[in-house]
Amino acid sequence: MSVNKQAEDIRRLSRDLWRKLRGAAAHVPFAEDAVAVYYCALDRATPIHVRGAIMAALAYFVMPADTLPDFMPVLGFTDDAAVLAATLKLVAIHVRDEHRRAARRALGETDTAAQN
Repeated sequence: MSVNKQAEDIRRLSRDLWRKLRGAAAHVPFAEDAVAVYYCALDRATPIHVRGAIMAALAYFVMPADTLPDFMPVLGFTDDAAVLAATLKLVAIHVRDEHRRAARRALGETDTAAQN
């Protein structure tokens, strides 16, 4: 895969992730974890195989076609949560405090923008 294709895929994933989180942040109890692993995947110090696993899990999270549709109350995000939780467990050693702080900051900005 070319570097340009990878960069475009990351831009698309980022756009779709933020769009989904803005639209459903109140219903996504694992939003901070999703954003923290996103920042972990963007960190060049994170091993490439870890970045790949994170990107795959986040791509599943933002996919419009889903095992359980996200609009279903309570159940909608359970499959997303399961995929993300499994990935987070596998890559937790690579998710550093700086990734979590960046996630809290980003989500705080998203919440503030949504309130205005």
